[in-house]
Formats: sequence, C-alpha cells, structure tokens
Amino acid sequence: MLTWHLLRDLDCSQLEEAADGWGAVSNSADAARDRVNAEMTRRLEQSQEGEAAKAAVRRLRQLNENFDYTYTECGLIRTTLNSLAYELRTQQRRLQDALADAAASKLEVRPDGGVVYPAGGKSLSDGSEAPGGVVMGTTSPLAPRPSPDGMLSSERGALLRNTNPNYAVAMGVADRIVRALSEAKRVDERFKQTLGKLKAAPGLKVDASVWTDAAKDAATVRHQAREYLRSDIPEGKSAAEIGAWWQYLTAEQREEYRAVYPDVIGNLDGIPAAVRDEANRDNLQLLIGKLEGEDSGKAKTQLSGLKEINHQIAENLDKRLGIGLKPGEQKPPPMYLLGIGDEGRGRAIVSFGNPDKSRNVSAYVPGLGTALDADFARNDVARARDTAIGAQKYDPSSAAIVWLGYDAPQLGSEAESLMGNGAVMLSADAERGAPAYNSFMAGLEATNDNDDPHLTAIGHSYGSRTVGAATQEAGGIPGADDIILLGSPGVGVDRAEDLGVGKEHVFVGAAENDPVSKLPSKAQAYAGLVTLPMGPAVTRTVGDLFDPGDDDIWFGKDPASEAFGGRRFKVDDGPLPIVDGQGPTPAHSNYFNRAKDSVSAANIAAVVSGNPDLLVTESHR
Repeated sequence: MLTWHLLRDLDCSQLEEAADGWGAVSNSADAARDRVNAEMTRRLEQSQEGEAAKAAVRRLRQLNENFDYTYTECGLIRTTLNSLAYELRTQQRRLQDALADAAASKLEVRPDGGVVYPAGGKSLSDGSEAPGGVVMGTTSPLAPRPSPDGMLSSERGALLRNTNPNYAVAMGVADRIVRALSEAKRVDERFKQTLGKLKAAPGLKVDASVWTDAAKDAATVRHQAREYLRSDIPEGKSAAEIGAWWQYLTAEQREEYRAVYPDVIGNLDGIPAAVRDEANRDNLQLLIGKLEGEDSGKAKTQLSGLKEINHQIAENLDKRLGIGLKPGEQKPPPMYLLGIGDEGRGRAIVSFGNPDKSRNVSAYVPGLGTALDADFARNDVARARDTAIGAQKYDPSSAAIVWLGYDAPQLGSEAESLMGNGAVMLSADAERGAPAYNSFMAGLEATNDNDDPHLTAIGHSYGSRTVGAATQEAGGIPGADDIILLGSPGVGVDRAEDLGVGKEHVFVGAAENDPVSKLPSKAQAYAGLVTLPMGPAVTRTVGDLFDPGDDDIWFGKDPASEAFGGRRFKVDDGPLPIVDGQGPTPAHSNYFNRAKDSVSAANIAAVVSGNPDLLVTESHR
C-alpha cells in the first residue's frame, strides 16, 4: 500500500536508469537494422546470385524487420518508464511541499496522513482558547469531515464554526497530502496496465499482426506520455521556432521524441529533413500495422498507398546501389519521406534529393482526385522523381518534392457525397490547404543549409488553385522565388504579378489538348454557351458578350493568356480527349513525364534548377 512515507522516499531515478537501459537496447536495435540493411543485405544482393543468396537475403530482411520492431517496442518501454518517473515525481514534489508547509506551521503529520494542529484563537462561545485537534484530508472539498464539536459537517461549515486559525492550515495540508497520494496511486495503476501490454508475442517472426499490435502499443504510450513529452512539442509555432526547439534538445531527448512521436516529429515543419525521414519511415510501419487491423474502404485504400511507398523506398535504395537498374536507366536521387499520415484522405510528402542540402528545391502540389493511394504512390511520386532527375542535369544541387499535405477534391465514387463531387468547382479545399503548404515552404526555407536557396512552387491542375490561394496568404509563399502552373483551371487571381514573385517569375505550361486548362469561365458556363475543346482545330465558341477577349476560365484569367502576363513555355499538344482512346483528359497528365512530353519536363527542370534562360517558350493564347 502506498503511504506518504513511501512516496516521500521514492527514488524515481531508479525508474529513469531502467528507462536508459531500455533506451540503450532500442538504440542498439536501430544501429543493427541499419547495419543489416546497408552492410549485409545490400552487399549480398550486389555480390551473390542463386537460390542460396536469395534465401539469405530473405532471412536478413526478416532480421531487419525484427530489429525494427525491437527498436520501436524498447523505445516505447523507455518512454513509459520515463513518463512514470515524471508523473510520480510531480506528485512527490506536491507531497514534499505540503510536508514543508506543515513543518513551517509546526503541524505534526501522523503516519496515517492525519494532521495534528495546536490550540489557538478564541472560542466564540466563552472567549477561551480554541482547542487543537486532528484533521484528515479528502480528495473532495464537499466531503464531510469532523468539526471541533464532534459533528460531521462540510468543509465550509467546519470552517465557519472553528475559530482556531491552525485548523484551516492543517486542513489544507491534509488535503494536499491525500490528493498527492491518491493521484500517485492512479498514476501507478495506469502505467502498470500500460507496461503489461508492452509484451512481444512468442517467436521471432515480426509480421503484419505484430505491427498491428505495435501500433496499438504506440497509441497507448503516446497517450500516457502526453504530460512528459507531448505537451512540450511546440506545435502551432513557426518553422524557425520549431527548428530552434529541436536544436536545443539533447541527443537523448531527440531519440525519445522520434521513437514515441514519429507521427508528430516527422510532420513538423522546421525539423531537419533527415530527421523527418527517419521518423516517417518508422511511423510508416506503425501506420501499415494500424490499417492492417481495420476493414473500412478508406483503410484499404490508404494501406495500398502506404505499402507502395514502402516498396518504393526499398526500390530506391536498391537502385542507388545499382540493384535492379534497367539498361540505360540512371540511378535515382535519394528518396526522403518528409510527411506521412492517415488523416483526411491521407498525407504524404516525398522528396527526391535532400531539400536541406540542395540549392534548388521545388514543391509540387497535385490536384483533383489525389489521395493517399497506390495511384498517388506510383504516379505523383514519379513526377517528383522525374523533376529531380531533370533538374539535376542542369544543377546537381537540386531536389524535387511532391506535397500531398491537404485534402484535394475528389470525383465519382471517391467523393464523400454528391456535394463532394462539386468541390472541384469551388475554392474551399484550396483555401484550406494553403496555410499548410505555406508552413511547409517556411520549413524548407528554415532548414536549408544554403544562404539563399532557390525555391519553386509548382501547382498542377486544381493544385495550381491551391498554390494561388497560398500566394494570397499574409506574406505570400515563404521563400518562393518562382511559381510554375501546369494544366491550370485558374489560380484565383487575374494577373501574374498578383502572385507575389513578379510576373517574370511565373511560368505556365498549358497543353493544347488539355481541357482542364480550357475550362469555360463561370459566366460562360452559366450562360450555357460552351463547347468543349477537341483539338487545335476546334476552339471555344463563346463570344465577347460573356468573356471579352475569350481569356477567362473557371478560377479567373487563363494563366496561359496574354492578359494574365505569365511566361508560357512550350509543351506537347498531347493526345486528344476521347478521340485518341486514352480517356477524357490524357494530355492533362503528361507535363512532368520525360518519356511522354520531354519538352515540358525539360522546361520544368530548367525553372526548378534556376535556369529559366534555357526555357523553350510558346506564345500566349
């Protein structure tokens, strides 16, 4: 039974020493998985062939998975013990403060927690000295307690009848003692249950079910550590403030935050890219485990995306080591996972090249229909990879990012409702996503090692509307030097100069056969006088009555128009909608693709690398 003597004398440093031991095991597992992955598995794949080598690689990959799990679970135990020590020490300090006040007031604290107070003051009945006595503490201010006349009364009633000033002091001390003990008991029981859950299943194989269990463990420990760790994370602060907080932490503190809150640290703007990557790779496994245990359509969709990203991370490392490269294929830039999450329609931020080390960094915002799924992991991630490869031909110090940090509008069965199908016609999703994009860009600027990094904001399709909304936030897009708009339905402003970077730094790609870049203006649509574009020979037939100059589209002035004032660069016309048998908008998806539209991809790379003089330009519409 926990008494005030035991709580007073409790040595919380023993819990912290135990936590350090588990932390050492966690760190050893972390180092071991890196060694198995980089020094053993990869070298074996490079140097050996045959069934024996393949079997050995499979065993090594399983060993790597086991070390990954050990790192995670031991890290959770470390934080649980540290959190227990932190919360018990808090109650211990409260008890010690109460005991110190008792001593200062010459009050005696009995072994059972009762507080003895001396006589003092004058009785209201006869003027004699009011007697002393004993008071027992309570956790409730409304609980009855004995008054000097022997009757049970509420605290307020006892105070009104007791003229001894020592009584009120003793009652306060007694209450503080019992409350510290009561809370310490609750803390002990909570953490006893948490530690009891942190147990591995029998055997050595870590599979999907084990990661599902680990995800539940992580959620429990994160909840328990909210006072010890979570409350100190400066969420909502500027990227510069977050970066300063991270730099101030000790190496041990950083390890613990990364181990317990990889979901927070990995998505916090202002944290270095390498740290975010490590945290997100850890959280990726926990997310996969979490969603493996769910059966909803959303969970299955996001799980497919997470698994594909996990596959691409492994494939990227293989190809950088020369494994699995096709003839003539060059090694890709290193892949960094700068964000991952299952909130909303999913979050994923992937960079090719280290954005902290590169002079040139671009961040591309995808548009309509984008969500965390297998298509995003294959197609949108490939666009960032193609951009990075192209930019590095002009300047090796270049990195390219795909930023899915918002909920893009959906169509068809993926829309959450009939109203959801109309979201693409509205600016709400773009305006909600703009602050998050600007925060991310501020983080890129804050963590970049170069004195004056060259940052490019890229918006494709509805993503260009999101970029446009970001420019209208206070201060515009942090650090942005150039803006690229691709297949844009409009950006919410009518002039390039209103985007905050100077019209000569606004670049526009619009394929002739891309209907999204030729949407009617709202006035035209409402008038019902529109025919869809079907190629170079067919143009819109709406007269100047509803669109003087015929240069307005859905979200404002056509970015490819002379009236808008941006710098239009050459792109391939692309396939015709429907007619060429590739769907309704095939030309809309080719801007980044080096194989399908090498001219457009080269122009994007020229801007991203800081070489706009290499652009192949095209006349305005």
